[in-house]
This record gives sequence, C-alpha cells and structure tokens, in this order.
Amino acid sequence: MTGESRQGEIVWIKGTVIMGKGIDDVKIGEIAEVGEEGLIGEVIQVLGNEFALQVYENTSGLKPGEKIIVTGKMLVVELGPGLIGGVFDGVDRPLDEIYKSMGAFIGRGIRVNPLNRKKKWHFKPQVDVGSEVSAGDILGEVKETSMVVHKIMVPPGLNGKLLELREGDFTVDDEIGAIEINGGKKALKLMQEWPVRIPRPIAIDGRLEPDEPLTTGQRVIDVFFPIPKGGTASIPGGFGTGKTVLLHTLAKWSDVDIVVYIGCGERGNEMCEVLTDFPELKDPRTGRPLMERTVLIANTSNMPVAAREASIYMGITICEYFRDQGYDVALMADSTSRWAEALREISGSLEEMPAERGFPAYLPDRVAEFYERGGKVKALGRPERAGSVTMVGAVSPPGGDFNEPVTIHTMKFTGTFWGLDETLAYRRHFPAINWLKSYSLYGERLSSAYLESFSKYEKEICAKWESKYKGFDEYRKRAMELMKDASEVESIAKVIGESALPDNERMVLLTTDLLKEGFLTQHAYDEVDAFCEMEKQFLLLQMIINFHEISSELVKKGVPVRMIKEMPYIARMKRVKEDRGGIEAVKALIAEVCQGLESIEKSEGVVS
Repeated sequence: MTGESRQGEIVWIKGTVIMGKGIDDVKIGEIAEVGEEGLIGEVIQVLGNEFALQVYENTSGLKPGEKIIVTGKMLVVELGPGLIGGVFDGVDRPLDEIYKSMGAFIGRGIRVNPLNRKKKWHFKPQVDVGSEVSAGDILGEVKETSMVVHKIMVPPGLNGKLLELREGDFTVDDEIGAIEINGGKKALKLMQEWPVRIPRPIAIDGRLEPDEPLTTGQRVIDVFFPIPKGGTASIPGGFGTGKTVLLHTLAKWSDVDIVVYIGCGERGNEMCEVLTDFPELKDPRTGRPLMERTVLIANTSNMPVAAREASIYMGITICEYFRDQGYDVALMADSTSRWAEALREISGSLEEMPAERGFPAYLPDRVAEFYERGGKVKALGRPERAGSVTMVGAVSPPGGDFNEPVTIHTMKFTGTFWGLDETLAYRRHFPAINWLKSYSLYGERLSSAYLESFSKYEKEICAKWESKYKGFDEYRKRAMELMKDASEVESIAKVIGESALPDNERMVLLTTDLLKEGFLTQHAYDEVDAFCEMEKQFLLLQMIINFHEISSELVKKGVPVRMIKEMPYIARMKRVKEDRGGIEAVKALIAEVCQGLESIEKSEGVVS
C-alpha cells in the first residue's frame, strides 16, 4: 500500500494531535512525517482541505507552518524471520537496536528497520518451480529458533505461476524467488508487510469452533473458568491485585506455540522483569528458554501516549501472521485500559463529543474490533492448516470499579471473565480470581474434551473412594456449589460464631478452607506449584471433594466435626500441591486420608 509523497504544513498543535493543510487527497490511515525531524504520524481525520494527525512521538518544539509530508503508505508491521525473541515499541521499532545506537532513551525521528537486514537465514523450498501458487501458500521454511519453524508464505493478494524459488542463505530483504502476475514478475522475499489496522485474511469458510482447551497450569482457570485455544478473556482488577503477575504466568506456562506480550502503558520495571525473566525460564515442553517463542512489544508509561493505541494493533497483526502459519498463538495485553485512555486523549484533542467518563462514543466498537481478531481459523492457502489466536487482556479500572466503561465493554466481547479481588490479593491469595464473580462461557463447550482427558485418572483412583461423584464435570460443579454455600455460611458465622453453627455447615467451611488453601491458591514463583499439570489438578480436586462427601456422611451418623478437623492429614491436604513428589505424593496422600476416615468410622462404631 504505497503512493506518492505530498507536502503540506502544520496549522495547529494540541498535544500529540496536529492539524495540517495543503494536501487535497489525504486518506485516513496514511503515515506522515512531521517537521524537520520527520516525526512519525498517522492521519486520523479529514475535514475538507484540512486533516488531523496523531503523532507517535513527542511534539515539543513543533510550530505552525512546519512541513508535513504524507507518504502514501499505511502503518504497517514487518513480518518475517527475526520477530521471535524481538523487543519492539508501539510503532514497530526494535528497541534493542535503538539501545545499541542511542542508549536508554529513544531520540525523536529515529528510523530503524524492524527486522535485521544483515542476518542471513537458511531457506528450504517446499514448492516446485512452475506450479501455480496463491495467497497464503507455504513456499518453504526457515528454522528461526529451536522452537519455531518459520513458514514463508505467499503474501496476501498475490496469485500466479512460480517462476523461481531458490534454497540458500538470505537476508529478509533478499529475493528468494519470483512469481508471474499478469505477464509481469513479482519478487518474493522472506519478509512481507501488512497494515496493522486491517485483519489478515483467512479461508472463505475459515472460522472454526474453539473446542480445544488451553492448558495454563493455573488450577482456578483450568478447572473452574477455562478458556479454549482461540478464546478471549479479560482480567480486570484494581491496583495491586496481580494482573501483571498473572499475565506473566500465563505467558510462561500456557500450552501455545508462540506468545506475543504487549506492555501497553505499563511501568518500565514490569517490562524489564519480562525481559530479564523470560530468557532464564525454561519452556516446560521443550526445556528451551521462553524467549525462543516470545515476541515483546514494549510501549511503557514514559513513551508517547499515542503510540499505545498503535501497539495493540501491532501485537494482534503479529499474532495473525503466526496463526496463518498454523500455530497456536497467545496475545497478552497489559493493559487495554491504557489503550482506551490513549483513545480518550486523542478524541479529546479532536474535540469530539465525549461519552461516559470522557471516553469516545466509539469505544465499544474499537473494543469489539480488537477482540474479534482472535479465534481459531482455517488459514488461507495450501497445505490446509488451522491456527488460533487466544486473546487475554488486562483491564485496570480506577479504584477497582468493574462498572466503568472499559471493563463493561470488554465483558461484552470476551468469553471469559477472571475478576481479580483486592481482598484475596491482600491475603496473598494468588491468582486472586474471585470465584463468585468470575465466569467462563466456554465451560460446557470444553466439557467433552476434559472428560476424555481425565477418564484414565478416574478409573485409577475413584474406585478407592466409592464416591458417587465420578466425573470431572461433577467434581467441578460440586466444588462451585460448596464455595457458594460457604459464602452464605461465613456471613452467618460472623454474627453467631463458627462454634454455634450446625455440624454440616461447619463441614462446609472446613472443605472450602481446603479448597482455598489446597487447590485455588497457587505460588507463581514456586518451583513445583507455579505450574500444575492437569492430572495433578484432577487428583487434588477429587481428593478434597471425596473427602467432603465421605466426611459429611460420617457427620450425619454422629461423628463430631472436631474429630475430622483434628486428623493429621488436614494440613498435608493443604500443602501436598507443593510436594516435590508430585502426582505420586498426591496419590499416596489420597490413600492415607481414605484409611484415616475408615479408622474414624471404626473407632466411633459408625454403622455403614
């Protein structure tokens, strides 16, 4: 998407928004260079013979009358080998390269190619010369990292006969082949460009049902509020509730092929933590550093506000590119509230009519457009393949108010809601996901996948317990019922005291305490408990729920709750999740708890 450059001039300046004139054929979305330093801007409004730009750099020192060069190009992202492991700002500039040349601060008007033009990659063709190719067809491969094989595709919009395709070592800008189009010749390269505000195309019947669970290793998510590959989720929470830590955890442990992490308006030290931690962390599936499957976009709070708005689109376009190669990709956006604030600031500078809390009236449309770009799809081109983009966006509502516009509109367009609770966070309960406020619209859809996965564990363990709750879905529902019952019982206990409650309600409180401490709470930095495999999740849940059912039967038959609470295994049930013995330690504890309950039954002379 290129055209001729045209020159105009600045009329007025208001923050990062500049009004220009002197060019008649300006189009919304065109990129402009402003002033003598050539600051990067994008056309966002056209009013007769005037046009407005949002500038992605500091506008200090600019004055009316200075030149504006509208380039005829759109805001694009370079896509090709070299993305993985890269760190880019909100307008696709490589921060590591800028640091080498300029130090810790980015100068105005700096221009650096996003992808390294000197590094060579070995390309192996997979298509014969002379064959007909079309948009999305895979031409060959580049081994980008030990974890990612980069598929080189025919760029969207190109169809024709393959005239040349060579194996060898090439830079991203070298010609690797050529395609015949309308009697002419079009060069093929390892890289391609795509406008960030336009979704990449998919196959005609491309939308697929997201029916494969995304395993995160976080028990409260995987069991109670799951998300599929290709699903969408929001994480709203006030200051200090653990949004960023949860996003870091999901980026580390989710079973996806590639992670794109966007730091949108967040503090610089948080992005530094990602940069320092990820190279040291090992992927649980391969043992390789996590950066070998990660792309970072850092537009921190000390960078220009307008670039936050673009950073979100940069990230989702990179996700779509790897999705088109057939990969499962996760986008972690921290946080979309900062993106919405950038929209509000730009809208205010344009003097648009504000809606609720000053946000523009089109905020719901922008939120919907963003999350609509997620999903599981059939990719364009051959061979036939499917890929997914799972989108997880943190929301930072002022004062933890979930009724503010960004949170409300995000809830409308996402299928999973992980609401973080300040009270839980201050108790050091991680993840601080409130189990009574959160929900997942994907639970029923994923039930069959979970049941199939857990069937082998049920056969192995359930016979020992003789419990009527034998299915994973039933265990999950029973746990949620107990947590809801406990919230009511706790309210009563605050008034009359726990000791005054009937034994059956005291048993509910005991079990929910086990659920909170032994299942829902996880330790993000513990070597064992940071990631919990699905089999272990099932066994822990089964142990606690079956313990409750059998103990409740004993209580009905006259066994005092005190005796059950004094069992030596109670404390171990809360801590076995951290046992280095892993799954075997849980199985051993299940057997001991079962024997302990049988001993109580015999000692009290309870008749079965």
